[in-house]
Amino acid sequence: MGLREIKKQQTRTAIADAALPLFLEHGFDQVTVAEVARHAGVSTNTVFNYFPAKEDLFFDRQAEVEDHLAALVRVRPPGSCPVEAVRDDLLSTLRQDHPALGLQPGAPAFWRVIQDSPALSDREREIGEHIEAALATALTEHPPNAARPAGVAAAAALPPLLAGAIAGTHRAALRELRRRIMSGEPPAPARDAVASAALQAFDLLCSGLHAAGG
Repeated sequence: MGLREIKKQQTRTAIADAALPLFLEHGFDQVTVAEVARHAGVSTNTVFNYFPAKEDLFFDRQAEVEDHLAALVRVRPPGSCPVEAVRDDLLSTLRQDHPALGLQPGAPAFWRVIQDSPALSDREREIGEHIEAALATALTEHPPNAARPAGVAAAAALPPLLAGAIAGTHRAALRELRRRIMSGEPPAPARDAVASAALQAFDLLCSGLHAAGG
């Protein structure tokens, strides 16, 4: 990465870092882009150069998140199961108490901002749809070792359906973790309960997929 790209990334990070405390303190809908610009020490136009929509300031890692499951499928070893790739990554992040999972003390405040904002709730659903679509593309290009449905139309429908099952299970695990943390359950038992349930759910998907393959 060249110096110019590094400076651009630093500016983008600085703007997002200035925005989040404002959103946490005042709520997403109550903070304007102009206020974010003032706190970041840049112009409003500069903010929009880096973040085309206000929601992008909150979900500043959206592109990375949307591609994550697809990337796991694309780089998995030849012949390995895509379900296992997603399962193992989730269990690994749970074991490591990865900050993105919301096991840190500030997570409930972050989630409350989303819950209180229709715009952010809509964007979160949109991100989920993009994750599923990217995963379907990856499964089409890197299919699992399973029986292909008879007929061109049926074969084309398999990756989107499988992507829905995998992404849906992954999303449900994260949603259950969020629910437990928001209800006041300590992070460690919440993490362990979700990890155990996710392991069983993904294993059922994996066994069903390969049973179909004979």
